[in-house]
Amino acid sequence: MADPATGLWGYRALFLALCIAVAFVQLLPLDMGPGQIPGPDVLMLLAFSWVIMRPDYVPVFLIAAVFFLADLLFMRPLGLWTALVVLGAEFLRSRSFTLRDTPFLLEWLLVSGVVTAVFIGNSLFLGLFAVSQPGLGLTLIGLIATILAYPLVVILAGRAFGLRKIVPGEVDRLGHKQ
Repeated sequence: MADPATGLWGYRALFLALCIAVAFVQLLPLDMGPGQIPGPDVLMLLAFSWVIMRPDYVPVFLIAAVFFLADLLFMRPLGLWTALVVLGAEFLRSRSFTLRDTPFLLEWLLVSGVVTAVFIGNSLFLGLFAVSQPGLGLTLIGLIATILAYPLVVILAGRAFGLRKIVPGEVDRLGHKQ
C-alpha cells in the first residue's frame, strides 16, 4: 500500500514545480513589442484551484513562499501581492468543504469575487502609497483574463495531474473523515 504522506509531499512538489514553470514562462522575453495585452495571473489561479480542490496539499507557507518569490522575480512591491493572495487563498480554504458539493458555476463566481477583491486591494494599496501602476483598462483586461482562465486551470489540474475535490466521507492522511 502506498504511503499517503508520500503522495502529499509529491503533490506539494508538483505544485511548486508548476509554479516555477509558470514563472519561468512569464519571465521569458516572448512579447517584445509595446501594447501587449496582459494575460491571466496563472499563479494565483493555480493556488486558488488547488486550495479549493485539496486544501491539505497546499499549506499557507508554501503559497506565501511561492508568491514572495514571484514578487521578487516580477519586481512587484514586496509582500503586497503575496499578502493579498494568501488572504484570498485562506478565505477559499475556509469554504473548501462547502464548495465540494456546489456546482462549478457557483465555485467560479466565488473565485471571481476573490480574484476581483485581490485586484482591487492591490490597486487601492498602490494608489494609497502613490506607487505607479498600470492604467485601469489594463488592470481590467488582466482581471477579466484571469477570471476567464479559471475553468481551464481547473480542467488541466483535474485531467493532467489527477487532482480532484475531496468527497464527503473521504479519509485524510491522518485517518480523519473529511
